[in-house]
Amino acid sequence: MIKSFKDLDVYRLSYDVAMELFKISRKFPKEELYSLTSQMVRSSRSISANVAEGWSKRHYENKFKVHLIDAIGSAGETQNWLSFARDCSYISSEEFNVLEDKLDHIGRMLSKLHQNWETKVK
Repeated sequence: MIKSFKDLDVYRLSYDVAMELFKISRKFPKEELYSLTSQMVRSSRSISANVAEGWSKRHYENKFKVHLIDAIGSAGETQNWLSFARDCSYISSEEFNVLEDKLDHIGRMLSKLHQNWETKVK
């Protein structure tokens, strides 16, 4: 039974990916601190943050779904920054592929949740 946003698989996975990206980004060059590093960490954290915020508004279906759409957008943005990290040789192709697959999976989970969510009116 889901009692909290923390019980949602998509929340847990997106939180874990954000933490992975944070740890990986610590190895980026210092000159990237206020650009690529900051953007990638913020967009990845935004995924789980939007799920958490949306969950608290789940009784208002449209509000919840807007947050899910924002989370999908943040997942796409994170993929973009991840591509830059790979192309700038800050991460390996293997690291990129693993994280890209996880972000694709998160996007599919969010889309499915958005598609299937119905607020039950009492």
